[in-house]
Amino acid sequence: MVIKRIHYLDLNAVDSKASNPSQHFQNTEDQSEQPLLALDAVCRAFHSGSNEVRAMNNVSLSVQRGELIAIMGQSGSGKSTLMNILGCLDTPTSGTYKVAGHDVSKLSTDELSSLRLKTFGFVFQRYQLLNNQTAAENVAMPSVYSHMPKAQRQTRSQELLHQLGLEGREHHKPSELSGGQQQRVSIARALINGADVILADEPTGALDSVSGQQVLALLKQLNRDNGTTVVLITHDPEVARHADRIVHMKDGEIISDSGHSNKNDNNQSETTLSQHSFKLETFDRIGIFTSLYLAVTSLRANLFRTLLTLLGIIIGVAAVVSMMAIGDGGKQQVLDRISAMGTNLLQVSPGGRNIRSSGDIATLSMADAEAIAAVHGVDLIAPERESRSTFRQGAYDYSGRIRGVTPPYFPMRDWHLSQGVFID
Repeated sequence: MVIKRIHYLDLNAVDSKASNPSQHFQNTEDQSEQPLLALDAVCRAFHSGSNEVRAMNNVSLSVQRGELIAIMGQSGSGKSTLMNILGCLDTPTSGTYKVAGHDVSKLSTDELSSLRLKTFGFVFQRYQLLNNQTAAENVAMPSVYSHMPKAQRQTRSQELLHQLGLEGREHHKPSELSGGQQQRVSIARALINGADVILADEPTGALDSVSGQQVLALLKQLNRDNGTTVVLITHDPEVARHADRIVHMKDGEIISDSGHSNKNDNNQSETTLSQHSFKLETFDRIGIFTSLYLAVTSLRANLFRTLLTLLGIIIGVAAVVSMMAIGDGGKQQVLDRISAMGTNLLQVSPGGRNIRSSGDIATLSMADAEAIAAVHGVDLIAPERESRSTFRQGAYDYSGRIRGVTPPYFPMRDWHLSQGVFID
C-alpha cells in the first residue's frame, strides 16, 4: 500500500504562515509582475574552523518567466553556488530567495523536495546517467519519485527522446551513446516531470564543438517553443552569447548584468507556476513493486560485485554464528561440569595446607562421617577412599585408580550406572 499526503500551496498568494499558520498565502501584488526566481541580498558562507569563506556576497538577482540567462564567471566566482541556491539544493546563509513569490525558507523539507522534483530540471557537465539503465529508463527515473503511472512514464520518456532526436536509441545504454546523445538524454530527464526551469551547469563542457552547438540549440528551442526558463552556468563567452541575458560574477558578487530581455512571452510561458495552484506532494514511500524492481535491476547490473558482497555477508554471518555457538558450547560444558560436581556438594578431606602437625592425621574414620551426618542441614554423606593400583587382564597390566564408595555416593553425584554391577 502506498500512503500519500498532499499539501496544497496557492502560488497566487504571498506567504503569511508566520502570522497565521491556518491561512494560505495571500496575494499582495499582481502575480504577473513577480519574477519567477528572485534573490535579495543573498549571502552564502562556509566555515572551516575559525575561518569563514563567502562563496556569495550580497547577491540580488531576478529571473523572469521564459528567460534564457547565462551566468558567467571563472572557477571560484560563486556561479555554481548560485545555481545550487536557485535549484533549492542549498540554502542561503542570509538574505531571501523566492520562487514565484514564495520564500523557500518557509517551506518544509518535503515541500522543498517536491519543488525540486516538479519545478526544476538539472543538466550537468558529466551527464550523471545510470550506466546500467537504458536511455528511456534514465529519462523516466525522476517520474518514479513523482508517482507517475508506469505506462505514462514510459510513453512520456519515449516522446521526449523522439523530440530530442534520439528516436531508435531508447534502449541503448549510456556507454552506447555519444557525448552529445548522453547530454540530450539528461535534458529529457530534466523535462520528464514538466520542469518550468532548467538549470544547466556547463552543459557543453564535456562535448566537442559540434555536439555542444547542438545542445545549445536544443536549449534555445525549448526556451523559444515551450517557454521554459533556462539558466546556463558557464565560463565560456561563446556559450554565454547564445543567451538573451548575461550576468557576470566575480569573487561571489555580480559585477555586471545585461538586464532582462525584451522578447514577448509566448503562450507557453504564460501558463506558469503563478497561474495555477502549485501542488506540493510528499509520499511516505514509493510503491513496493517499484522498489523491488529498482533493487533487482541494480543487483543484476553488477552481478559479480553483488555475489562478492553476498559472499562477504555470508562469511561474516557464519563467523558470528560459529563464535556464538563455540561460546555457548563452552559455557554449557562448564555448567555441566559444575552440575556434575553438585552446586550444594561439600567435600571434606583430612589434613590441610599450612597447618602445623597436619601430617600426623592419617585419615578420616567412619566415626567422623557419622559426626558430620549429625550436623543440621546435611542430607546425605558418602565416605570414599581412593588409591592407585595395577589391574591385570590376561597378559596385560593396567595402572589405574580405585575408588571405594558407599551407596549414597551415586545419588549425591547424580551419576547413573551405564554398565556393570556394584560390589558390596
